[in-house]
Amino acid sequence: MARHTRRIGSICTDALALAATGVLRGLQATTRWLALDVLKQFGAIPTEERVVRQEKVFTAAGVSSGINMALTLVAEEFGAEAAQLNQLLIEYDPPPAFDAGSPEKTPAKIVTAAREGFAKLQTTAQ
Repeated sequence: MARHTRRIGSICTDALALAATGVLRGLQATTRWLALDVLKQFGAIPTEERVVRQEKVFTAAGVSSGINMALTLVAEEFGAEAAQLNQLLIEYDPPPAFDAGSPEKTPAKIVTAAREGFAKLQTTAQ
């Protein structure tokens, strides 16, 4: 399907599906921080950016970065002013409730708990 589209994208761990089908092979891509290493297993080049565009492929990190990707797509298709208008209309100007949106900013015990939970999910999925 990816060969026949103008653009293709993913938000959060949907990037793993694109990677598993070979769409991301050799391309920079992003996904939620817990799954970045998994992208490597499929030949993608993981990056910690919120939104990555490589050729016609767009990937967004965690769920909240999906809005960033959507605004990027609107800007590409209709121009920056249209994207700014949409951003205003959805009132996307979120101050974070906590400064814990990445592992670098989050207390170590919370990062550890997240890693342990993710590891359990991976084990269960196998």
